[in-house]
Amino acid sequence: MLTGLMRRLPLLRLPLLRLPLLRLPLLRLPLLLCAALALLSGCRYNFIPVIPAEVSLELPLRLTNATLQRQGGELLVRAKVEGPVSKGYLSVVWYSGDAELGRDSRYLDGAGRSAEFRLMAPDKADYKALLLYQGVLLRQLDLREVDSLK
Repeated sequence: MLTGLMRRLPLLRLPLLRLPLLRLPLLRLPLLLCAALALLSGCRYNFIPVIPAEVSLELPLRLTNATLQRQGGELLVRAKVEGPVSKGYLSVVWYSGDAELGRDSRYLDGAGRSAEFRLMAPDKADYKALLLYQGVLLRQLDLREVDSLK
């Protein structure tokens, strides 16, 4: 019967179907299924990607928009704090060159997140302002009014 079908249908004249194993009806279907699976499995992922667990991240306190500028005869530092604010002091230490000119601090809490510091400085010089939060240095701001790097 199989040889009669092979004569009538040209598709069944393939050399693969002339193998003695494929003439047995019980082995033909599993072998064809295995061949089809081997051909179709190339389009699929070989693994399931691992989805990582969520990471809880708490960013530290940071300064944004911190500036040091001159306004007339005084120096002005403006700073805004972002991040988790525990109640504490934002401090500034003023320097002219290596000499300390003064210190000042403002109390910050959840509601007040910005601070402004002023220092009388009529002479032009190279000034530095160190901003600290609870004793930890956050940023150094420089104002160069005199060309002292030459």
